[in-house]
Amino acid sequence: MATILLVEDDVSFCTMLQTFLEKKQYGVKTAFSAGEAYALLEKQDFDLVISDVRLPDGEGLDILQEVKKKDPARQVIMMTGYAEIKMAVKAMKAGAFDYIEKPFRPEVILQTVEKALEVDVSEVRPGPGQEKDTKPASKAKQAAEGEPRASYVKGVSDTSKKLNDYIQLVAPTSMSVLIMGESGTGKEQVAKSIHDKSKRKDAPFIAVDCGAIPKELASSEFFGHLKGSFTGAVSNKTGAFEAANGGTIFLDEIGNLSYELQVQLLRALQERRVKPVGSNEEIVVDIRVIAATNEDLNELVQEGEFREDLFHRLNEFSIQVPALRDREEDLVIFSNYFLDLANQELDKQVRGFSEEVIKVFKRYEWPGNLRELKNTVKRAVLLSQGEVLQVDVLPHEMIVAKPKEESYGLFKNRNEQQMILDALEKTQGNKSKAAKLLSIDRKTLYNKLKQYDIRL
Repeated sequence: MATILLVEDDVSFCTMLQTFLEKKQYGVKTAFSAGEAYALLEKQDFDLVISDVRLPDGEGLDILQEVKKKDPARQVIMMTGYAEIKMAVKAMKAGAFDYIEKPFRPEVILQTVEKALEVDVSEVRPGPGQEKDTKPASKAKQAAEGEPRASYVKGVSDTSKKLNDYIQLVAPTSMSVLIMGESGTGKEQVAKSIHDKSKRKDAPFIAVDCGAIPKELASSEFFGHLKGSFTGAVSNKTGAFEAANGGTIFLDEIGNLSYELQVQLLRALQERRVKPVGSNEEIVVDIRVIAATNEDLNELVQEGEFREDLFHRLNEFSIQVPALRDREEDLVIFSNYFLDLANQELDKQVRGFSEEVIKVFKRYEWPGNLRELKNTVKRAVLLSQGEVLQVDVLPHEMIVAKPKEESYGLFKNRNEQQMILDALEKTQGNKSKAAKLLSIDRKTLYNKLKQYDIRL
């Protein structure tokens, strides 16, 4: 069991965090001052130290330096408010693993704790004749040296938890999965996560963008072809279905397939056999199919543009990937993940975001979802001259963008009845969650339900 020293002068907050971490099977000791922390560090070796930046009798930076002096491999996480970002950046320079901005959900710090405890101490502890390096290898450096990176990042919002639960539920099965969501929400990452958690994880994962395949070449891309079977076929080609044999084939933007190819695809899924273009022999394939779309396939079925039998074949289990605007609690998590990626790709050392940048991010609609966030962060890192991203490196249209149109907050809208109904629908009738979404208390919500005669 990993041991953690938690240094925080807010007793109630410290106790809450201690209880949460202990429920996660960590051994936790608490200190409400720097003096108490030093005393505990003398008595015991901890696997991890979590400290507030400011303490009544000192600073978290001093505790960090003491820990690193004693053992450079020991990881330290700093907790800080927005006003103390500069001190947190200073702590990162001194070797802190990461910093967490207050206020935060316990799940956020749990994710950081898990990452900190996964750091290979052999990369930090000096060997014989080596100088001590008081700063652990960065995540970007680890990735550059070949450490595999997760392509799917879990969020902590309610919508993300539901998504994660669905992934865990369906992954071990052999069911076909239909992933729905707006463009840029990360549907391929969800598909890859399902594959990685399945029994086929050691077999190929083949992704096909159905919207990018020319109609005349689609059959060849899916099923392969023999040399000379058509003009331009200068050699044999293995199709995506055969390449994915034993593993998973991911059909992105499935709604873009022509009706003719839908017929061929349905036959391949029913019989698990494919025939390369120009061949008289069929190839048996063992595959799992995951499809994705940003369109309403039900509507396409009603309009006769998508085969109903194919729709049901693909839709044995469906997953809705939420838009980024519905995952505000995850925004900082994703931003930091993309910051790490950008630092790696651009060979930069940007440490975080200013308070103003976070505010701009939270009020922006993000029509391009995660893809837009990734591109925005990468561009900002490229333009940044400092260690903290400032507003001046963000796109102008983002800075001047109006706040989100769907803002619940205090009721100053004639359509508050509809807003209540929308909130209840989003929370599946959960009044506590609906009240939270509307930024009101339960009593006010009950009064409004009575006022508008809304019955559940």
